Amino acid sequence: MNFRRKYIGDRAFYRMLFILVLPLIIQQGITNFVSLLDNLMVGGLGTLPMSAVSIVNQLIFVFNLAIFGGLSGASIFGTQFFGLRDWQGMRDTFRVKLVFSVVVSAAAVTVFLLFGDSLMMLFLKGETNTPEEIARTVAEARSYLSVAVIGLLPFALVQTYAGTMRETGETVGPMTAGLIAIFVNLIFNYLLIYGKFGFPEMGVKGAAVATVLSRLVETAYVVAQCHRRHKWFRFIEGVYRRFRIPAALVKRIAVTGTPLLVNEILWSLGMTFINRNYSLRGITVIAATNIAGTVWNLFCVIMFAMGSAVSILVGQRLGAGDREGAIDVNNKLIFFTIVSHVAVGGLLVAAAPFIPRLYNVEPEVRAMASSFLMIAGAAAPIHAFIHVIYFAIRSGGKTFVTFLFDSVYTWVVPASLSFILCRFTGLGIVPIYFAVQFIDVVKLFIGVPLLRSGFWANRIVEVSKPEDEGEDPA
Repeated sequence: MNFRRKYIGDRAFYRMLFILVLPLIIQQGITNFVSLLDNLMVGGLGTLPMSAVSIVNQLIFVFNLAIFGGLSGASIFGTQFFGLRDWQGMRDTFRVKLVFSVVVSAAAVTVFLLFGDSLMMLFLKGETNTPEEIARTVAEARSYLSVAVIGLLPFALVQTYAGTMRETGETVGPMTAGLIAIFVNLIFNYLLIYGKFGFPEMGVKGAAVATVLSRLVETAYVVAQCHRRHKWFRFIEGVYRRFRIPAALVKRIAVTGTPLLVNEILWSLGMTFINRNYSLRGITVIAATNIAGTVWNLFCVIMFAMGSAVSILVGQRLGAGDREGAIDVNNKLIFFTIVSHVAVGGLLVAAAPFIPRLYNVEPEVRAMASSFLMIAGAAAPIHAFIHVIYFAIRSGGKTFVTFLFDSVYTWVVPASLSFILCRFTGLGIVPIYFAVQFIDVVKLFIGVPLLRSGFWANRIVEVSKPEDEGEDPA
């Protein structure tokens, strides 16, 4: 097979791909653009309030990834059940997701309310931080967190509903919900952070209130859409009427999904640990990494969408028993991802000197953020390639391998490197950031052979037994 046939699709392939990923790119792009605007609004309050919000968001990031990891294991089954058109299997899988989301959300709220201050202090141990700066940052962070926890369960419910809808190839509904929520968030951020048009001036707490309101609106829309279109989303029919989950399915999802859950928690903790190590160089570094992270998220929307495309398109083909088709589609998706991120990385490098100027922070923070963004842009093709390798291996249920490939690698290599360089050397933060970003080249030498072996391309589902005798699972 020549290079073109193996890695480049025809017009029909790219038409199918764009129909699938364009709503994801639009939703994620607008979400991240509004996050940038939110960041600018909070940044208008000064470096310390922005650092406080950044610290809380690092904690919530761990929760978000725990939800993502737990639901991902079930989603592998859901996607393959849809490939079989097995609605009962999808229904049972949805129930597993729902229970998981409620339990983890309750646990997270408890942990954040009881141990929030102690967790925040882990980021404020830099030698250059004064007691006054620490006290004010903790106070602002506490104010933000006290409201933000209300939005944890709505976030989890959105991921449960919208994720299952996407498994059927439906991305427009979740996109619409996300867009509505984004504009609610943006409007109320402006009104509540600065106290415009008669609304109270609430500062960082106003930002938290706006986020919670947007989560509630998004949840209401997604749930209503899913139940209203029950003839299309047949998995939702009777989902609450007889809330029983086959023990055998729970066991299979647990066996497959537990490595993903542990992986996402450990990976998010690893990334938080890396940022915590950076913070040893001072509160200004927290602000700079926050700016760089927010801008980076805006530029990598295609990468996130391509990960979803691999999960959906490859997973559906594996579920239908088309192993060769799954491998073929995966090759074309990966090549497209790499090429597109050469362009994305170049754009980020070009924009890096200018975007941080929009923030009301010290010149030192702006210069640091610009350097971080240039490094991230140069490394974009590497990280995009790694991202889609992860989703390809995961789509066939090889979750223990993804656990080793993702979180174990993160702790053994970049997290350890950041700790050593920040704790035991006199290197500046920019060279340290460069080293941590580009050490992931090592990960390619692990991932590419795994991908080429094809060991991951497996079907892991069978047709389920219907709940009702008259129901046709096909």
